[in-house]
Amino acid sequence: MAVQLDEWLLKILACPESKAPLIQEGDYLYSTDPATRRRYRIIDGIPNLLIDESEVIDAEEFKRVVQGRSTRQ
Repeated sequence: MAVQLDEWLLKILACPESKAPLIQEGDYLYSTDPATRRRYRIIDGIPNLLIDESEVIDAEEFKRVVQGRSTRQ
């Protein structure tokens, strides 16, 4: 079951590779940078922002998750 991170935390977190804002979808944080398309796992409510443990998602998943949402409201 996904734990929703606090809004204040999401506002200060950024992708460690591109410095782009992150958005949460389920148990993952997605970088909003289309060049890197990284996602980071949230484990037991703690974001794992290690680049070596992140995943690069395909363009279709990026479009579905990131481009369909506003990054900061």
